[in-house]
Amino acid sequence: MKVVVVGAGVMGHGIAEVAALAGFDVVMVDVAEEFLAKGLEKIRWSLEKFVEKKRITKEAADAAIARIRTSTNLAEAVVDSDLVIEAAPEDIKIKKNIFQLLSQNAPAHAILATNTSTLPITEIASATNRPEKVVGMHFFNPPPLMPLLEVIAGEKTSQETLDKAVEIGKKMGKTVVICRKDVPGFIVNRILTPLLNHSCQLVEEGVYSVVEIDSALRYRLGLPMGAFELADYTGIDVIVLASKSIKERDPNTPPVCSQFQRLYEKGNYGLKSGKGFYEYRGGAYERPSIPREAGEKVDLVELMAPAINSAAWIVRNGVASLEDVETGVKLGLGWPKGVFQYADELGLDKVAAALTKAAERYGDFYKPDPLIMELVNQGKLGVKTGAGFYAYAAAETGYSEILVERKPPVTKIILNRPHRLNTITPKMIEELTDALLKAWSDRETRVVVLRGAGERAFSAGADVTAFTEIKTRQDAEKFLRAFQELMNILESMPKPVIAAIDGYALGGGCELIMGCDIRIATDRSEFGQPEINLGLIPGAGGTQRLPRLIGVARALELTLLGNRISAEEAYRIGLVNKVVKPENLEQEVQTLAEKLASQPPLAVRAVKQLIYMTREAPLSKGLAMERMFFADLLFTKDFMEGISAFFAKRKPEFKGE
Repeated sequence: MKVVVVGAGVMGHGIAEVAALAGFDVVMVDVAEEFLAKGLEKIRWSLEKFVEKKRITKEAADAAIARIRTSTNLAEAVVDSDLVIEAAPEDIKIKKNIFQLLSQNAPAHAILATNTSTLPITEIASATNRPEKVVGMHFFNPPPLMPLLEVIAGEKTSQETLDKAVEIGKKMGKTVVICRKDVPGFIVNRILTPLLNHSCQLVEEGVYSVVEIDSALRYRLGLPMGAFELADYTGIDVIVLASKSIKERDPNTPPVCSQFQRLYEKGNYGLKSGKGFYEYRGGAYERPSIPREAGEKVDLVELMAPAINSAAWIVRNGVASLEDVETGVKLGLGWPKGVFQYADELGLDKVAAALTKAAERYGDFYKPDPLIMELVNQGKLGVKTGAGFYAYAAAETGYSEILVERKPPVTKIILNRPHRLNTITPKMIEELTDALLKAWSDRETRVVVLRGAGERAFSAGADVTAFTEIKTRQDAEKFLRAFQELMNILESMPKPVIAAIDGYALGGGCELIMGCDIRIATDRSEFGQPEINLGLIPGAGGTQRLPRLIGVARALELTLLGNRISAEEAYRIGLVNKVVKPENLEQEVQTLAEKLASQPPLAVRAVKQLIYMTREAPLSKGLAMERMFFADLLFTKDFMEGISAFFAKRKPEFKGE
């Protein structure tokens, strides 16, 4: 397949790189050789970084750059193209001129795609003689790193074109969400813009300060950036122009907030200009200082309600599925949870009330969407009622850093600090210990599943900020004694414990999975014991359990070097039992849990006790204990049930008796 990318700028060269890495032949086109040279230079730099970080091989990088050609003649470049992706500036006249030329020169079968983030696909397609072949392919910046691709249908885009664009996006390694209607803002920006604009309105009116809102979003909701921090990073000029574009296409949306407009007119665009809502000293990845305590008084419902409302509008109007909306905000904005998950946690009745209040003040745009009101009228208010946009299993209350979902015969315990990569604190250790002991004594729970919230980490280890609370040697020993006791409980549980690992399992997180009986990981997970890089050693049993799992030599290598290893390597050396695709993790774990739950509880307990208790004992002692346990099991009701079921050729129903 030949892909032509129009534009070698910020987005263009990134898209060209992604296409080349996917194995496509690429022609990158721009108006001048100097722009093309700069684009190629940036592609080479990016590929070198991928090689340095061992994400690709040197051979793969060389092959990718060899697939990219350049041209200043767009008409000639597209003559034999299969896909054209336009990544020109966000100016409708420029884009229509390009598409008119593409229509005249590209072959009839070629798909003509635009990377616009705000402009109407339908209007761009109107410049061609083949609107059915025109589609939106909105990559996120920077394209080589951001996993999301929005594919947008114009009014006349054919299903065949839409399907082909989705297929190509997946071949490029992207997670694709489909925007089925050409609405202003598409999916992600239609949700983000109301959040930014409403936050700005609240600051304008003196309700909160910039820092208070950003602190609340970062530390209380766990978003990677606050609203104003994100605006500065993205570019206030980009935010203003996008907001105006949405307003032009949808007059019902509020005008851009005046503070955004003032900064835009002054040229204070944020990070790239050195000043926006915050001031910057020139660092490429500089971040403003935002105190954690500043956002304590902010009403999170008031802040998030407009974004939730827009998301509900998208789903109700068939613009995108609920699943694609959630994927869009998580992968496009880096949110640890989907917007509907936040809605359910905040309470849909509270969201509706906040929107009603905002509508009275700012206009009909803020009126609660009928989908929200339908759920409220049905009493589906979210987590607190067991149903909202999602249905919820019965969950234990009273915990602040974990969630417990009890759905006999399986109890799931979830490390719930996704904004901090589920790092482990003394409080989390205390809550995990309590939850495990409850599951231990719960006769209806036969299997425990341990996992991390979000999609970035099982647990990235101990929260280093917790170390500031350790003032004495006695404090250190107390912390580690509690952690080691937690590990002992995991190992001694009379019920199987499954670790479901998605993302980082580092340090204490890696030690935590060692206490589990079976470990299933996604192929994007990473493992390691990096404590030595801080001048420390593993303290929750890592020096003891790791050698027993993978052997002394491998354990020494992993612990002394402090390196991370992939899920495939972890499987190869025996640290994990199975590696699966992220989308299959839930089903794989559920299937395994159901199988384990159907096994005889007394025999399961005996197996665990024998293996763990006798692993360092002499063979003669282990065999003696095995004889004793075997003899005990011969006189249980479970054994009689197993024998009866065997001869009757039916599935046994073990009761642990």
